[in-house]
Amino acid sequence: MYHTYTLLARVALVLVYAPAALLRRLRRGVPLHLRDRLALRASRVEPSARPGWLHAVSVGEAIAAAPLLDGLRRLRPDLPLLVTTVTATGAGVVGERYAAVATHRFFPLDLPGAVRRFVDAVQPAFLVCMETELWPNLFRTLAARGVPVMIANGRISDRSYRRYRLIRPLMARVLGDVRVFAMQSAEDARRIIALGALPERVAVTGNIKSEPLPDASGSVDLWRRLLGLQQGRPVWVAGSTHRGEEEMILDAHQRALAECPNLMLVLAPRHPERADEVADLVAARGWPAVRRSALPRGRDPRAILVLDTVGELAPLYSVADVVFVGGSLVPTGGHNMLEAALRRKPVLMGPHTTNFREAATLLEATGAALVVRDGAELGRELTHLLADQELRQKLGEAGYEAVASRHGAVAETLELIVRFLLPEAPA
Repeated sequence: MYHTYTLLARVALVLVYAPAALLRRLRRGVPLHLRDRLALRASRVEPSARPGWLHAVSVGEAIAAAPLLDGLRRLRPDLPLLVTTVTATGAGVVGERYAAVATHRFFPLDLPGAVRRFVDAVQPAFLVCMETELWPNLFRTLAARGVPVMIANGRISDRSYRRYRLIRPLMARVLGDVRVFAMQSAEDARRIIALGALPERVAVTGNIKSEPLPDASGSVDLWRRLLGLQQGRPVWVAGSTHRGEEEMILDAHQRALAECPNLMLVLAPRHPERADEVADLVAARGWPAVRRSALPRGRDPRAILVLDTVGELAPLYSVADVVFVGGSLVPTGGHNMLEAALRRKPVLMGPHTTNFREAATLLEATGAALVVRDGAELGRELTHLLADQELRQKLGEAGYEAVASRHGAVAETLELIVRFLLPEAPA
């Protein structure tokens, strides 16, 4: 079974991954990092310095890993930490935010040779994979060497569950190599057990992304100055948008401007490399577009701001009067709406939220979020919220209280790491 999986992985590398990576390189200038992904230049570490390894696929997982890295640093200051990512944007977040506490490497492709070379070089003490990253050859290699593996903040979307069920015999063997599963919800726990995980290894810890935030008053003031927001000027943020949504967002903005002429919009495409495409959509409507990377030099009070950087969306929510969370007006499954709720912001979202079902259900049930189905509904609800400060505050507080009731995921996850993964502290 592993031989079949490896053969398919090699075919996918040649026919899918390599051409797609080359196309991104040619069109967008995205580096291939192929030698790193194949672990062809993985430098060795000293055997006595076995690091704790945390894998975060991209930006969202890398940001969510912050409290775990901080907790591990406090628990075991002698333990080196390594963070791997798949994407270059994720690598940028790690390099910018965690340089003082962790080193970065690119995650190896799940091929026996690449995995073996990577593990030989790194010699990890344990591996924590964020949000149900399952890699058969890697987990098998680590299990053979006695290296424990943990799934942290685990979730299984409807789409992933359907796919995993088709290969349940393989999944059962892969999950057998995982020491402990820290799942976001009871439904996620039920699904991972149905796929073959041993029930005694599964715990429900909640969502790490629902943890309380540090004081952000300084960040709010900084962003307001950077955006040139005068006191009282309203602003709404459309975050993590996908192709097909921006047109509806611009329709909603046009409608809201009729009632609120000084309204500002920050448009943040999920993939920053789409910034030029989004800016062209804005220009086609007759509005100037300013990219975040051009601020403050390119500041224009009439412009729509297009976010073309990574790792800044969640802090930007802090200056918003209303937040729309993208990936939900088109069938991609939605994105993290807890970031806005934690900042006491009223949330608008579309009906497609299967990737964050529990969070969306929580916010909708507590009256903290409103579901819209198209640009017309988005514009109507946006205009309503902008006209009613008391309603905005009511929704924002309801969202914060709902999310605050779920705090504790980081502490429970760290407790599982201590119990099942951490090597003994040196004398």
